Amino acid sequence: MSTSLLYHGWGIRGYHLVREEFVEGRIVQVIAQPTWTLRCPACGSGQVIRSGQFERVFKAPPIGRKTVLIRLPVQRVECRDCGAIRQVKLGFADERRSYTHAFERYALDLCSIATIKDVALHLAVSWDTIKDIHKRYLGRHFGKPKLKKLRLIAIDEISIGRGQRYLTVVLDWERGAVVFVGKGRGADSLAPFWRRLRASGAKVKAVAMDMSPAYLAAVRKNLPKARVVFDRFHVIKLFNDKLSDLRRQVQSGAEGEAKQVLKCTRWLLLKNPDNLDKKHSEKQRLEEALRLNKPLATAYYLKEDLRQFWEWPSKAIARWFLDDWIARATVSKITMLVKFARTLETHKAGLLAWYDFPISTGPLEGTNNKIKTLQKRAYGYRDQDYFTLRIYALHLLNYALVG
Repeated sequence: MSTSLLYHGWGIRGYHLVREEFVEGRIVQVIAQPTWTLRCPACGSGQVIRSGQFERVFKAPPIGRKTVLIRLPVQRVECRDCGAIRQVKLGFADERRSYTHAFERYALDLCSIATIKDVALHLAVSWDTIKDIHKRYLGRHFGKPKLKKLRLIAIDEISIGRGQRYLTVVLDWERGAVVFVGKGRGADSLAPFWRRLRASGAKVKAVAMDMSPAYLAAVRKNLPKARVVFDRFHVIKLFNDKLSDLRRQVQSGAEGEAKQVLKCTRWLLLKNPDNLDKKHSEKQRLEEALRLNKPLATAYYLKEDLRQFWEWPSKAIARWFLDDWIARATVSKITMLVKFARTLETHKAGLLAWYDFPISTGPLEGTNNKIKTLQKRAYGYRDQDYFTLRIYALHLLNYALVG
């Protein structure tokens, strides 16, 4: 086998092939380093004396389904210039690993399209070996996300399992990349992020988030100049939750036919009118339920009106619309609507900020779904640091769904 093939096939340069063996179904390439290329690993001097050797075996990328091993007597040298006595450096492998750089690159390529278990089985190595390769790669490239250019961010929490286990995730809204993953939920989980953000000197202009008091207080304290933009999805979801509670209260107080009609309308009230199924007469059933109860009808039509808030051509019109909506909800004297109107009045600035910075936590919701899929495919992660690194790399398509 030529030296050229050693280099192009396994990334080995500066060595020559001594012999090739076939042992127990594995291809073994025995190589050696020419004496004239020996250098002191401490000072780089060529004035060295050979002082014994130690044979090592490295795993290289396979040929088909045949395992390839590289066997090399690693030379030990004594330097005449600095006096150091050490083994020479290897150009094709890390001295602390039992595989070549080419094997590591091949394993990483496979990790982008297969699970760790599948890659380990294909390469005939342990699961821990592939995981270690992947984790070190992710650590080098994604271990410390850069924050200096952050302008727009989104903050949200995600449940990652039973027992009230949560992660707080911060997304670079412009790049779609996760820049921070905090353990738990609430303001305390963001403390490390604020420290890194101050050190980076980033100028964050806007933050998309829900109306969580804890996150809101943390953002206002650490980013006093940034605009808070309350997410459209969370506002509508909050109203829908209140509407469901109202329907439940109305149903419990109804009797006879009205009680039965209201019982089957929970999802009809939450659906977009355009999505009502004509085949199952959903529109007629909804209209019948609204006809039987005026407070429920008022709340439903105000919900549909509220969806228009984010669709006006200017901030001034949106402000007028919001003030009008709050007034109509207040004069309805329906407790649920009055309380929700107060909530919107309190958070009016964050709602109107959408017209200055039209951002939301929508991209982060998509990322959260990828995180859940990643966790399910791997049946959970015992190594939390590795899980965090996988999340930092989720914006790359290759790593989106591989467990």
